[in-house]
Amino acid sequence: MYAVIKTGGKQYKVAVGEKIKVEQIAADVGQEIVIDQVLAVGNGAELKVGTPLVSGATVTATVVAHGKHDKVRIFKMRRRKHYQKRQGHRQAFTEIQIGAVNG
Repeated sequence: MYAVIKTGGKQYKVAVGEKIKVEQIAADVGQEIVIDQVLAVGNGAELKVGTPLVSGATVTATVVAHGKHDKVRIFKMRRRKHYQKRQGHRQAFTEIQIGAVNG
């Protein structure tokens, strides 16, 4: 059984036991969270698609860790204008493990 969930403005296809990295969620490590924005639920050949959400469907997950992705380097330059700008960014993430797909 799998589900397509929406969190942090992105969509993820998840199944029980998977670990995924999502946008940072305000939850402690080890805490169980419930994601209720489920767009689709599939079980073999059967697929339930919501309009836009599947009513009554939830995904239960456990927070494994918090962290930051690798640094993305931004370099802007205008030739012949003596303009250079260097910048870096590390996006924060939360790693979650999917426990159950209900729906």
